Amino acid sequence: MTIRVLLADDQTLLRATFRILIDSCEDMEVVAEAADGAEAAALTSAHAPDVVVMDIRMPGTDGLAATAAICADPELSATRVLILTTFETDEYVARALRAGASGFLGKDVGADELLSGIRTVASGDSLLSPVATRALITRFLAAPDPEAPLAPSELLASLTAREREVMALAAEGRPNAEIAEVLFVSPLTVRTHVQRAMNKLGARDRAQLVVIAYQSGLVRPAPPRDQC
Repeated sequence: MTIRVLLADDQTLLRATFRILIDSCEDMEVVAEAADGAEAAALTSAHAPDVVVMDIRMPGTDGLAATAAICADPELSATRVLILTTFETDEYVARALRAGASGFLGKDVGADELLSGIRTVASGDSLLSPVATRALITRFLAAPDPEAPLAPSELLASLTAREREVMALAAEGRPNAEIAEVLFVSPLTVRTHVQRAMNKLGARDRAQLVVIAYQSGLVRPAPPRDQC
């Protein structure tokens, strides 16, 4: 099955480079390109791609606003947004995840990492590495979201104890295979618990489970290490 990709970046040369790379893969194709957030949202609505590779900083409507618009559209519930960032402003990345983005990559990403990232979010998994950057993001995800319709702790009441346990481990960035080893179950069982938690909480994907896990207090950000 071919992964349909939309590229959103105001740098024409970067888009062209990404297009050549993606189109060279048998399992991917670029269906459209956008130079700003407004065009990205419009083209996503028109083409319904599997993955949008979205730059945060663009003129006019930026990537944050475009991500929010795309993820709020029920007709685009199957579309995943992969954010490109320089890691300079972690709050922007956290806001993008709250808006529904499935993960992020650095703009200086290598070819293999970009292609792997697209495949990862297309499959429904989140891309929240490296660990050091994720640790910074959790400082912002832990803050309450005033626009949430229900307190996250109220949402968690619908989960079983095992689903909460799996969700907490997933929020720490552990893959299914590692969670399975910790809980002495199969990776398929872990995936089932993750999917059930997503369904109960109305999460688009695994990244949204991470957001809810921190905002609900199910997982706490690690305290900063003392400086010696």
